[in-house]
Order: sequence, then C-alpha cells, then structure tokens
Amino acid sequence: MTGMLDGKVVVISGVGPALGTTLARRCARDGADLVLAARTADRLDDVAKQIAETGRRAVPVATDITDDDQVKNLVDSALAAYGKVDVLINNAFRVPSMKPLAGTTFQHIRDAIELTVLGALRVIQGFTPALAQAKGAIVNVNSMVIRHSQPKYGAYKMAKSALLAMSQSLASELGEQGIRVNSVAPGYIWGETLKRYFEHQAGKYGTTVEQIYTATAANSDLKRLPTEDEVSAAIVFLASDLASGITGQTLDVNCGEYKA
Repeated sequence: MTGMLDGKVVVISGVGPALGTTLARRCARDGADLVLAARTADRLDDVAKQIAETGRRAVPVATDITDDDQVKNLVDSALAAYGKVDVLINNAFRVPSMKPLAGTTFQHIRDAIELTVLGALRVIQGFTPALAQAKGAIVNVNSMVIRHSQPKYGAYKMAKSALLAMSQSLASELGEQGIRVNSVAPGYIWGETLKRYFEHQAGKYGTTVEQIYTATAANSDLKRLPTEDEVSAAIVFLASDLASGITGQTLDVNCGEYKA
C-alpha cells in the first residue's frame, strides 16, 4: 500500500520523547524520509536509528530553534541530505508555567513566545524557499488550550493563541507560493509520558492512574483521550496530498471534549 507521504521529505522540529517520536515513526511508516530536529542530540540519534530500522532514512540535526545560526544549519543540513523539503512540522514544546498570570514572570512568558511562536516562524522562514519549490505543507502543532480559559494556563494560552494567529496569517501570505499552512490542536495525549504524569498524580493524591484517566476523559464524547498515534495521523493527513485543498485551518483532535 502506498503511504500518505510516499516519496516526501518531512522536517520535524521538537522531536521529544512523546508525540514527536511517535510522529516521526508514523511519517516513516507512511513513506517519508525525515529530518529530525530537537535540542537533545542523543534522543535524535536514537529516533533516527528507529527510523532506519523501518527502511526509511532519518537525518538528526541538533537544533535550538530560538537560535538563528542553528536554524540555518538545520535548513542547510536538510537540503544537503535530500535536495528538497516537502513538509515542515513544528512540534516544539515548553512545559507551561501552571501559575496564574499574576504569578507568572514576564521572562517566562517571553520564553514561551520565543520558542512556540518566534521559533516556529524562524524555522518556517528558513524553509520557505524549499517548500515553495515543492508546493509543500506546514503543520503547526497547537493545543486545545486555545479553546478554553482554565486557570493557570494563561501564559501557555497566550503563546499558543499567537501561534494560531501566525499560522492563519502565514496561510494567506504563503498561499500564492503554493504552500499550505494548517494546525492541529490536541488536548491531553495518551502515551507513556502522560501515563507517567498520571502515576505521579496518583501517588500524590492517593488514587489510581485509571481513576485519573477516567476523570480526565469524562468530558469527552468518546470518554477517552486521543493517543499519540491518533494525533500523528491527523498531522500526517494535513501534510499529505489528501489535504491539498485545505489551508489556514485548525483540526481539533480531542475525542469530542471541546467543540470548535
């Protein structure tokens, strides 16, 4: 069966231990060769080896996307390896402050915006010429925090809301060059990372992982949380030619917890 990304070169920024790694595997399974970017070189090397075992190619490039020179190196390395780039996925993540805005430092807010928004823009600017040549696609990984205003998520919502506005503007600006720009907005994503967090919470409050999971998923229509692979599938769809007529949109992946 031909994969949804067969023959495409996909750059993923923010290849962390959770969604980023699952996404890389999913892209490879769907036929893509990869460029993997994150600050932690050892993790990138490990994921690249996993991709190589599937028969696809992955080039790891340790990159801090808040640094101009490192982003330039990422672009140069990708083009040197493959000669083209078809898809850019921005998945860089910073743990929210989890403090009310009155207790969040301005530096923390600046750091969140620098990574989430300006970091993504820096990478997009770097790859725009290659993506224009390929008539390619950009997918920015957002968050369901843009759909609610729960306490303690203020700084995170500010950064993710700015990312959404930027994505919409870029869809308009880059559309004439044939580049599509879309977003995916998941909430809690079920996987080993979230499971470890729930285990910590269960120990702290004297309950079980299952009880925390049930309570967390209670407000969703499907009464469960989306998995890393389900979120990855949504990203792959928007990156693929099946979504060739879709740009400037946000696809919510939350099992029906929020209605856009």
